[in-house]
Amino acid sequence: MINQQKDETKLQVDRTRILLTGLGLGALVGMLSSYLYARAAEENADAEAGTAESISTGQALAVLLAVLGVVRQIAALGKSEKKRRK
Repeated sequence: MINQQKDETKLQVDRTRILLTGLGLGALVGMLSSYLYARAAEENADAEAGTAESISTGQALAVLLAVLGVVRQIAALGKSEKKRRK
């Protein structure tokens, strides 16, 4: 009974650690991505006399699909080897 409670507590601590790590990494990647996008948009606007191009629907959809692919791969890391092969 006590061992089961210790195991459950350890799982909760591990889950919290994983979620906080993911939160931190996601925030860093998002901030870096937005910085790089803003820098590229500024350089492009300077080259074209101050007019910035907007993102097309196709470009936004391509980025969304790429992000979903990465999220799917990350989620697959948590599965056992047997379940990944299906």
